[in-house]
Amino acid sequence: MKPKKEEYCRCLYFSANALARAISRMAEDVFAGTGLHPSYAFLVMSINKYPGIPAGNLAEMMGLSPSTITRLIEKLEKKNLAKRISEGKSTLIFPTPESVAMDDQVRAAWSDLFKRYTAVLGEPAARDLTDRVYIAALQLGS
Repeated sequence: MKPKKEEYCRCLYFSANALARAISRMAEDVFAGTGLHPSYAFLVMSINKYPGIPAGNLAEMMGLSPSTITRLIEKLEKKNLAKRISEGKSTLIFPTPESVAMDDQVRAAWSDLFKRYTAVLGEPAARDLTDRVYIAALQLGS
């Protein structure tokens, strides 16, 4: 007996992971031109927009743990795309001239990602799906 492709399609876990894999492939393709993985690209945009943002605030904004943010920022520092400055108990994250210089390119890739998935889903459906997924993530404790 051949298994049905849709066997688990009504399972949120299965469907959310399938969506995550699909959108991740799309994002990796679009952001490849920046030389950054999508996760790093979103960090660069955030650091450029909020120079001096406390690491804890950045973690909260990105929905990541402080230890994960620290690890990601360390990698951005090695690429000279972020700079950490300790101020008392806080660590502030600043952009570098290199990260600021690539901001337009990274934002253009983000725009291209939106265009690519809205071309498939349609803009109203894409915006609705984004809102619903975000709300569900908040409700489930992300």
